[in-house]
Amino acid sequence: MKAKFILLIYFILFQTVAFGQTIISGIVLDEKGIALPGVNIFIKGGYDGATSKIDGSYRFETELEGYQILVFQFMGFKSSQISIECKAELLKIENIILTEEITEMNSVTISAGAMEASDEGKSVILRPLDIVTTPSAMGDIMGAFQTLPGTSTVGNDGRLFVRGGDASEVGIYIDGMRVGNAYGTTAGNVPSRTRFNPNLFKGTFFSTGGYSAEYGQALSSALALNTKDLSIRSQGDLSIMSVGGGYSHTLANEKQSITASANYFNLQPYQNLIKQEIDFEAAPNAWDLEVAAQKKTGKNGLLKVMARTESGGMSLWQQLPGTDRKVLVDLKNDYSYAQANWRTILKNEWTIFTGISYSKNLDQIGYDSLQIERRNELIHIKGTAIKDFSDRLSAKFGVEHFIHPYSEKLVREGWIRDFDDRETYLFTEWDLYLNKDLVFRGGLRGGASSVSEEKWLDPRFSVAYQLKEKGQLSFAAGSFHQLPVDNFRVLNTDLQNSESNHLILNYLFSKDGFTFRAETFYKSYENLVTFEGSPDNPELLKNGGSGYAKGIDFFFRDRQTFKNTDYWVTYSFVDSKRSFNQFQTEVQPSFAPKHNLSIVVKHFITPLKSQLGASFAYNDGYSFTNPNVDNSEMNSKTKSFQNLSLSWSYLPKPNLIIHLACTNVLGRDNVFGYTFSPKANSQGIFESIPQGQVAPRFLFLGIFLTLSKDKTANNLNNL
Repeated sequence: MKAKFILLIYFILFQTVAFGQTIISGIVLDEKGIALPGVNIFIKGGYDGATSKIDGSYRFETELEGYQILVFQFMGFKSSQISIECKAELLKIENIILTEEITEMNSVTISAGAMEASDEGKSVILRPLDIVTTPSAMGDIMGAFQTLPGTSTVGNDGRLFVRGGDASEVGIYIDGMRVGNAYGTTAGNVPSRTRFNPNLFKGTFFSTGGYSAEYGQALSSALALNTKDLSIRSQGDLSIMSVGGGYSHTLANEKQSITASANYFNLQPYQNLIKQEIDFEAAPNAWDLEVAAQKKTGKNGLLKVMARTESGGMSLWQQLPGTDRKVLVDLKNDYSYAQANWRTILKNEWTIFTGISYSKNLDQIGYDSLQIERRNELIHIKGTAIKDFSDRLSAKFGVEHFIHPYSEKLVREGWIRDFDDRETYLFTEWDLYLNKDLVFRGGLRGGASSVSEEKWLDPRFSVAYQLKEKGQLSFAAGSFHQLPVDNFRVLNTDLQNSESNHLILNYLFSKDGFTFRAETFYKSYENLVTFEGSPDNPELLKNGGSGYAKGIDFFFRDRQTFKNTDYWVTYSFVDSKRSFNQFQTEVQPSFAPKHNLSIVVKHFITPLKSQLGASFAYNDGYSFTNPNVDNSEMNSKTKSFQNLSLSWSYLPKPNLIIHLACTNVLGRDNVFGYTFSPKANSQGIFESIPQGQVAPRFLFLGIFLTLSKDKTANNLNNL
């Protein structure tokens, strides 16, 4: 009897315990239906839980009752929560699907037509430090970018030419604001330079085509330069150079910083020592003043202000072909640029940007007895808003307005022609991540011009797919409009936009100091400007031209294989033909060589505290029209362009840098084309003058001294 009683009590207790527990089980999968092992599963606020097995299954017991929250957590995936009811029985959960979390570090990025370099960028292609240490660049931003894929070196110009496009087809931006007249005004065969110092910037975005809907009015490319945020310390920087000198001073704390600089350049002493191929009456000279300030606003805001003013000029004697006569060309240029922008992140996940910029350029040109004055102003007002709806969907909305007056004046005659345009643009762009390996980007940009009385719409599309951990494919397509250059529009204000359409396929591999990039493209042109007569005196301008550019680029950079060595190799092939300007047939433009090769090598020798650099540029020559051959257009080509440049940077002390560089070390006589006499001589020959280099070589010596409480600080800290 006693035994039966004990058995009854045990049975009752067992039933109580059994009915007081809930057994929870199920399987966890990813979006592709693949089992996820190692997922943490637990009841929120409790201690009961389990970890999924190799097949994604899990099983555990809990004594909790009623409605509970079951949590699923796994690194790299979004956490998931479901509501369950514990009823002291077996609870089988339907398959749980965890969604992979997409972050900047693990997601694929659009790389078709894009080369991005920044402090935060995943794939650094070209940093500000690379710009100042590329031997052939001589500290010029565009000189360094000419070593990248898709670009062509036009040695007597100095501007950026991209994939068969003219330099005017590249839009240049600072902190998202358009820069008017970004290059210094020049004359003859003297190459131009960008006006801005590379140590202003923390990174760059360079497109070889197919660029974002945020940017417009550029048929080929957008180059976006991003200025530094707060400076890291207070310091002074003194530069003494073979062509001039300057001083820059920075004051900084945790919330704000300001940098003021002044520079003066004059090539006359240098040209007195080294023979020049151009007959200068007054060597190129210039001075500039610049201020850049940054200030934190609130928790997430940053205000940036910068202003620059400069003045310069040159005077040279220009030989006329077929005669002994020379014409004096005198040039004076005054330029100012100012901008302010503010960016902040709001509590509701909106990122807001507002900015305004102002560019003003005045050229005073004397050509023989003519006195010409050109004025160009550009006011840019812009606002954008970015919303991250989730880690899979984000959108950008923007509006911008341009005020653009331009005038040309014959001073002595009092003749003037001008226009005053108002352009307004709306744009939006959406990024959709289907998963971390696949992203779509769609954009739309609409514009209107008051002078041309035209409206247009540009759709753009990109997609990228990650093949493996470090490799990806990207495709981009889109339409791009650009109004004609100012000196054409002022002659015919009825000129409409030219249009290009881009197709780009890109492969990018980046891992452990290696970057390999291959890209093929096709670009069509419509409504290019054509005219009758000569470029110096165009007549009957109209939108009658067309053309195409197609080709392939390769880029390889290695900072890993050889100790203290960084090198990159670029090859670009472009097949470009267009009917434009004075040409009646489709021709290969003089600024679009078919084959372009660039090699840059930098090696740091620690015992010598020195960096040695070398760069080599090659293309297969420039096309030109030779009237002595036949009547066809662009019927000849110069010999190949070759330029070997060397540099040596020596750091005897942490705060002292001595930099020596020489371009075209081998002294190759590079010719970029010929200027022909308009009439044949008595033998029926059209005499010509080669368009060559200013000098066989250019030698630069710079001494850079940093003054700071931190004795290890130098100019490189700013790069």
